[in-house]
Amino acid sequence: MQSTLAGTSTYDLQEHDLVIGEHIDQYILRVKDLPKEQKPREKLQRLGPKNLSVAELVAVLLGVGTRKEEVLAMSERIVKEYGEKSIASESNPQKMAEALDIPLAKACQIIAAFELGRRFFANHAGKAVYVRNAEQAYQYLQAMGYSTKEQLRGLYLNSRYQVIHDEIISVGSLTANIVHPREVFRPAIEHGAVAIIVAHNHPSGSLEPTAEDRAVTRQLLQAGKLLGIDLLDHLVIADSAYTKITERAHE
Repeated sequence: MQSTLAGTSTYDLQEHDLVIGEHIDQYILRVKDLPKEQKPREKLQRLGPKNLSVAELVAVLLGVGTRKEEVLAMSERIVKEYGEKSIASESNPQKMAEALDIPLAKACQIIAAFELGRRFFANHAGKAVYVRNAEQAYQYLQAMGYSTKEQLRGLYLNSRYQVIHDEIISVGSLTANIVHPREVFRPAIEHGAVAIIVAHNHPSGSLEPTAEDRAVTRQLLQAGKLLGIDLLDHLVIADSAYTKITERAHE
């Protein structure tokens, strides 16, 4: 797996006192056109949920699409554009609806389903995730590199480098006007995080940080110092590689 920087050195955590609808031209196969055994609901009944793709499960959840988009096409687009991990961690239906151009009610259904899963299985969660360097952060977030929409993600860590929260902070071009430090650091305060790693993807495939990328990073570094919450890193992820902005923020 390629990476532009090895990122093997461990992040240095510091002790701080906190002072604070689109038209689709091509023909899309509709659920009603599928053989009965391949329709998501019938497939679920016959084979069980483990044999359905994420998009098929989302289609079962949503039930029907909209006038301009059939439910299976919508579900496949949602998974492709937002990413599986991003969907699971999203908590703002308005943000999801606007980013994906889907009805707010559909976004609420998706978020409610994942929240139910989190609550029912909270006591049976998998192994805790620890992120001690850039390479580990990239391994956790690498699926972002294949998203067709730019998004900013935040990993929130405790004093043992454990990821205690993962959030999509914004969707769209990364600019200082859109990404405000309060949106980045609010979850850190809410979840008691002592450090943050942020990452965003470049759908263009370029790993070169833009002037706006560096400006946002400088702003977040300054805000973190004031709040006593470290910004450990800011990564740009594209396809199967990444680069670090934090070291180049003052270029």
